[in-house]
Amino acid sequence: MAISRLIEWHPVGWKSGNHSTVMFRNYLKTAFRNLWRHRVFSTINLLGLAVGMASYLLISRYVAFERSYDAFNTKADRIYRIDCDTKTETEVLPTGLTAGPTGPAIKANFPEVEQQARINFRGFLVQNGERRFQENNVIAADSTLFDIFTFPFIKGDPATALKNPFDCVLSESGAKKYFGSEDPVGRSLRFNGKYTVRVTGVINDIPANAQFHGDIFLSMSTLGRFDPQYDANWSIFNWFTFLLLRPGADPARLQAELKPFVNKQTEDITKSIGMSYTLWLQPLRDVHLGPALHYYGVGEPTGSKSNVTIFSIVAIFILVIACINFVNLTTARAAERAREVGIRKAIGAVRSQLTLQFLGESILLCLFAFFLALGLCNVLQPVFTGLLDKSIPLNDENGEYILELFGISMGIGVLAGVYPALVLSAFDPIAVLKGRFAASGKGLHMRRALVVFQFTISTVLIIGIIVVYNQLRYMQSQDLGFKKDQTVAINFYGDSAVQTNQERIRRELAALPGVKGVTFSSSEPGTDPDNWYLQIANPSGKMQGINLNFYVVDFDYFPRYGIQLAAGRTFSRDYSTDSTKAIVINEAAARSLGYADPSKALGKKYNIWGVDGTIVGVAKDFHYGGLQEAIQPIGFRVMNPGFYSIISVGITGDHIAATLAALEQRWKELAPQRPFQYSFVDQDFEKLYSSEDRFQRVFLYFGLLAIFISCLGLLGLAAYSTIQRAKEIGIRKVLGANVATIVRLLSREFLRLVIIALLIASPIAWFAMHSWLEGFAYRTIIAWWVFPLAASAAILITFLTVGFHSIKAAVANPVKSLRSE
Repeated sequence: MAISRLIEWHPVGWKSGNHSTVMFRNYLKTAFRNLWRHRVFSTINLLGLAVGMASYLLISRYVAFERSYDAFNTKADRIYRIDCDTKTETEVLPTGLTAGPTGPAIKANFPEVEQQARINFRGFLVQNGERRFQENNVIAADSTLFDIFTFPFIKGDPATALKNPFDCVLSESGAKKYFGSEDPVGRSLRFNGKYTVRVTGVINDIPANAQFHGDIFLSMSTLGRFDPQYDANWSIFNWFTFLLLRPGADPARLQAELKPFVNKQTEDITKSIGMSYTLWLQPLRDVHLGPALHYYGVGEPTGSKSNVTIFSIVAIFILVIACINFVNLTTARAAERAREVGIRKAIGAVRSQLTLQFLGESILLCLFAFFLALGLCNVLQPVFTGLLDKSIPLNDENGEYILELFGISMGIGVLAGVYPALVLSAFDPIAVLKGRFAASGKGLHMRRALVVFQFTISTVLIIGIIVVYNQLRYMQSQDLGFKKDQTVAINFYGDSAVQTNQERIRRELAALPGVKGVTFSSSEPGTDPDNWYLQIANPSGKMQGINLNFYVVDFDYFPRYGIQLAAGRTFSRDYSTDSTKAIVINEAAARSLGYADPSKALGKKYNIWGVDGTIVGVAKDFHYGGLQEAIQPIGFRVMNPGFYSIISVGITGDHIAATLAALEQRWKELAPQRPFQYSFVDQDFEKLYSSEDRFQRVFLYFGLLAIFISCLGLLGLAAYSTIQRAKEIGIRKVLGANVATIVRLLSREFLRLVIIALLIASPIAWFAMHSWLEGFAYRTIIAWWVFPLAASAAILITFLTVGFHSIKAAVANPVKSLRSE
């Protein structure tokens, strides 16, 4: 810095006028001059810190969003969902569903329960005039639902809105979908072309961070018109049940009292079929990130607590790496400014003024980074929410997260400014001007340790990216045991007109060009089955109770999907009893009953709903669910057409668009009342991995961002090291050193630090990713080559980052560097 600039800064100028204003102006002017003079370092510092803070804010908002589920409910701390464990002789099945009578019975017998409400998801074809939509999330709900949950009404009375049969409440979006800008209250909708349902209210759209969503709430009493015993059976689990406890009620005490109560209610069931129940109270706020339970195709998928934890760690890692970069570059430049400090102290500057100056520069740069980070967040938020497939607000109503980021930026500024502010300002000016500080190694060990730490984090992330990618590819490439390609699933959701016209529809669709086969079923592989209780004879001859998943299928299901048999036969039209008394089970079901040899299960008796029959076949195990869980026992049964909801149509690989168009045209002729809604089975199955796919993409992008930030810091340190050693490089070149020697000299120190980081990171990464993989029933191994690959990537990144400045310094004219020195 020129002497004239230092004299301009001299505190003598403060003696007249407003001292604080003049002082602040001089501080600001000097800070800007220093930042501009060292603009390469300033830019690297600014960009690295801004990207780090933006990444931290985006990830932390996602983590906060996942942890905020159902917090909008004003009574959330008193709301509990009842979960249920159903126990047979050989298994315990945990589910989030309960029997219909559960909620009302608990409300009637326990005074600590203020209110209860049940919901049940149904599918209906809903229409108003020409507007027709297949609604799969129509929520049948007790009228007390609005006493428990905070769903504000725009129109209507929450106390009476769901009181009568065939009443419904629409969300704001649902009201616009069916009625446009008209007032829907008092108007009617048609359900399945049979039932007239009256709109009695409109509520605000349910927030995104709620555990269930729907555009239509149907009064629970409506279900009583379909089935008078809909809520009287203690052995059918179709209901989500919520309790609102009174203020001050002890949930642990209520939990203890539920066991004897439910045992008494289900005593006859336990005696007759040997199945018992245990009820659990789960706090509403814990449902979304709670334990994995069975929902059998109803409700919405829950979140992953482990993924949220991993993202929290990644957010902190990225912020720490950005902080390390900032502190490293700031303290590295401190030695260069030692002479500046000496001159300032020599002309009268006191320590407090120097301290404020250095802190001010650091905080000013962090302030710039804070505003740049906010800009990056606003630009990247749509991309980020698109990756997560969730609409996540950037900030809350109180500005809490923006303030948190501002506090972090100021804290980093103070942390990075403390070293030059306190250490350099304390030096003796004479010793500093003689160059003794510049020749010392103060701060070098700290910078090396910080580089090792940040590259340890980066290497862990590199290994994590490779392992997560391998696991997702592993799941997507496995042989599932059935044919899912080139199969179109047409959904008709139990439409009675389609069901009764089943055979004609089968013939007409099968006759179309490009169609290879047609089969009707309740579900396709990859979708949740039903779960029924039945009794099957075990090897000892005893009728053993079992909760078994079931697909209701027709005679063409097994050949259409290419499901192989381990023993016996599939269903056949040649056997008249196959449609009433035969079942096929898979190998997992046979094993759970004690049959090591599948053929031993053939001919064994079963009883379901009072109907006796026999096992006619055992299918080879196939993955009808995702590879996150082990293959579960499942059974297949041919039943009356009322159970069918899916038509699976095999098509050839040629002229797919023309085949689909022909299918749609023929469908309009055969089922004009039903929209043509279809999907491809292979794509539906891929949706089972959507959560893992989103996790992999977000983990990849933010892992790469962390590595990028680390490279920025390494780039800055390499540039600084090159400048500091310019004279040494010039002398070596004059003495005959070639370019390769100079590059090796400048890169060696950084490569050594990265290798140390690799040795530290490898066991940490192995343990972390091994723990993550434990969450998958079918998983890849962490191959030995992952670690050399990650090491090679880290070393290559280091060399490319450092090599730029090294080569630039090696080819520079030594005369110029020596003359400048």
